Amino acid sequence: MFGTLGRRLARFIWLSDLHYLAEGLVQGHDPRVRLQAAISLINAHYSDAGFVVISGDMVETPTAANYAALARELSQLSIPYLPLPGNHDDRALMARHLLLPDTVMDGFVQYEVAFDGARLVCLDTLKPGSDAGELCEARRDWLRNRLAHRVTPTLLFMHHPPMPLGLPMLDPDRLEDGDSLLTLLETSGGIDFIGTGHVHRHIYGTHRGMGFATLGSVLYQAPPPDPPWTWAGFKPSGEPPRMACVTVEGGVQVSLIDICPYAQGGPTA
Repeated sequence: MFGTLGRRLARFIWLSDLHYLAEGLVQGHDPRVRLQAAISLINAHYSDAGFVVISGDMVETPTAANYAALARELSQLSIPYLPLPGNHDDRALMARHLLLPDTVMDGFVQYEVAFDGARLVCLDTLKPGSDAGELCEARRDWLRNRLAHRVTPTLLFMHHPPMPLGLPMLDPDRLEDGDSLLTLLETSGGIDFIGTGHVHRHIYGTHRGMGFATLGSVLYQAPPPDPPWTWAGFKPSGEPPRMACVTVEGGVQVSLIDICPYAQGGPTA
């Protein structure tokens, strides 16, 4: 449990790092099979959740064909979805093909959504041409204005973690100047939980008094930091694809869900 939140119950599903392709494999895994398995699991067992938030890397390669195919796949969900950009994404193509809330910030895929006595604030940390993320002054001002109006418990979601996580191959590509964002969040007193993607591993804890979690990928997981590895020899770990169910009731509870054995589409020989 993180923070002191309201008494009303709110539940939603959290996915991350789909790396979707209309055709082909990613790191030996089939992104279509694994996303289809996640959608089937959500529709069968979590259709009473309010929505699905997807914390970035919607596609592996940002083309119109990939986003159009992803939009068709996501339309099979029985509940609404909220997409966020990651370093593999393109804002204009996301806006053209995917459903975005009416509250989206002009020029960015950044927005807030109120739900069941709480508030979700979703940040656009995309820095075109870079694996690392950024939050420019315009996006930061937008966030500052939202945090000035604290009406309900607030959960913040974005792709890039703002803090180091002890992952030598992944920490260099976190959110640039993440300390400044954390200082803004800390001084505003307006955040109860931070959820991020990008690292393809589940890590949770507290930082500067704020609860946070990263989420593993729907497609594949990055290896743990020990034994050490490098990008030159990168191979996904054998861990299953993952998603999470987030419940807000007196705190924030993140329940990890293994999509396997519902999913196949693993590494090919």
